[in-house]
Amino acid sequence: MKYKFIDHTADVMFEANGKTLNKLFENVALATFEIQCDLKKVKRKIKKKIKLKNDDVGKLLFDFVEELIYLKDAKYMLFSKFSIKIKDDKLEAVVEGEKINPEKHELKVDVKAITLHNYFLKKTKDGWKARIILDI
Repeated sequence: MKYKFIDHTADVMFEANGKTLNKLFENVALATFEIQCDLKKVKRKIKKKIKLKNDDVGKLLFDFVEELIYLKDAKYMLFSKFSIKIKDDKLEAVVEGEKINPEKHELKVDVKAITLHNYFLKKTKDGWKARIILDI
């Protein structure tokens, strides 16, 4: 299972899994956008590169989700494809999507921020797992 949504009172909570750290980051990104729109309607017209650095992998994931939310808010973008490469303390990502078009994209909820409440990223016997709560 890539990710699953968990009932939460006011916000959106989900857990994501990945056999590798790269795959976990991709699945977190997919879940972050799935709650905001129908991913099948987001075409891969624009590619953006994201480069981040943090010596704490948990903080790197947090920073990555913050950057995705920033791009959605500031650049009015939705993304449906994510290619992630993490090496040492550096993340290089190529995200693909398009500008938000309210006539085409069925927007669901608007994510305002990622929170630290109940946040975790950990190594498991099957790979990696993260729990994320998004403020909506």
